[in-house]
Amino acid sequence: MKKETFKISNKVIWLSSFLLGVLMSVPKIADRHFNLPETIVNSTLTFLFSLFVWYYNIFTLPVYSSKDIAKGISMKRLVKNLAMGILVMFLLAGLQQFLLTHLNFEQAALMVEVRGILISITFYMFIHLLYQSYHNQQVSIELERSRMDNLGAQYELLKQQVNPHFLFNSLNTLKYMVESQDEHTVEFVLKLSDFYRFTLESRKLNLIKVSEELKIIESYVYLLKARFEEGIELSVAIDEPVQQTYIPPFTLQLLVENCIKHNIVSLERPLQIKIYNEKDAIVVQNQIQLKRTPEASTGVGLENINQRYLHLLDKRIEIVPGEQFFTIKLPLIHENNHN
Repeated sequence: MKKETFKISNKVIWLSSFLLGVLMSVPKIADRHFNLPETIVNSTLTFLFSLFVWYYNIFTLPVYSSKDIAKGISMKRLVKNLAMGILVMFLLAGLQQFLLTHLNFEQAALMVEVRGILISITFYMFIHLLYQSYHNQQVSIELERSRMDNLGAQYELLKQQVNPHFLFNSLNTLKYMVESQDEHTVEFVLKLSDFYRFTLESRKLNLIKVSEELKIIESYVYLLKARFEEGIELSVAIDEPVQQTYIPPFTLQLLVENCIKHNIVSLERPLQIKIYNEKDAIVVQNQIQLKRTPEASTGVGLENINQRYLHLLDKRIEIVPGEQFFTIKLPLIHENNHN
């Protein structure tokens, strides 16, 4: 969606400037020695100066971030705008003296400058408040949009977590193990129970520790090995300090599931998956051995993970496709990143 730019209607600018010029003429009209040319010149100069202050303040607005907005009014910009306003008003005072030669220049210039300072300060404060209000509104919109994106991502993630195909395959595997009186049947049931307990406990959390995510992976891979046996090889090498960082729940599980979805998994061609840390990232890498009839890919899984990282850390995941390996790099999320 294209972001709107801050703008003020030209009608508002011109009409307010005109009304201010008319307002400045009221004292002159009420004066017993009413002078029409002097009143017209005075009002016109005020009108022109008001237009200048409007457009100068608008065109010199910086590209604020939310942090800049929180700092409030910039005194540096205010002084700069006042200096420019005084200079322009001095030039207009000279123009007034050229048109109305009978006026005392020093007295007229002083009145004009005072008026210019008041107009400059008033307009600067007004425009700043409008700009601040605009940015606060934009921040609110972005937060709401991010919240909705995150809720959508969580919903899609939850649907994948309780993947009916995975549950169906796990129950079929369990049925086979029971029928064959496999000695690992009880352990399989416990791991299946652990996996779905993790699902229920973690689905409402934005982040969990990497160490907790590795427990989910351990249970998940155990269930996969009961089905594929040695057809899947997973190696995990995550340093202890990295295990204390944070990760969106079920991120690694989804990436491993993605590897299995698109690649051949067999005893003849075991699928090798590596999870390790590198610099400021957790890396998930798999050997590429694509299926002859690949499953349709919507890219929803990776996009969900990417959206969650954007929402939580304002960083994207890095996708590195290659001829032999497919690699995903997940930025580390430290505790102080998630206040």
